[in-house]
Amino acid sequence: MRATVLVRPKAGILDPQGEAVRGGLDHLGFRVREARVGRVIDLELEAGSAEEARAALEKMCRTLLANPLIESYEIVLDSEGAG
Repeated sequence: MRATVLVRPKAGILDPQGEAVRGGLDHLGFRVREARVGRVIDLELEAGSAEEARAALEKMCRTLLANPLIESYEIVLDSEGAG
């Protein structure tokens, strides 16, 4: 089963990469109020059902893929329209 995990800095958390992107866009003439830089993680996993896959992905996010103190994450399963 294919899945995508989107990891982003939580609101209020300093995002130096996002600020650099915002500054670069501003320098090029694009007026952007805020830019946040995150990560996209595409996975192919073995699971018997969407529920099993989601449970495994939640555990992956909590233990390795995201830092729950400063990052939020969103899981999109292929069966939910990712792809």
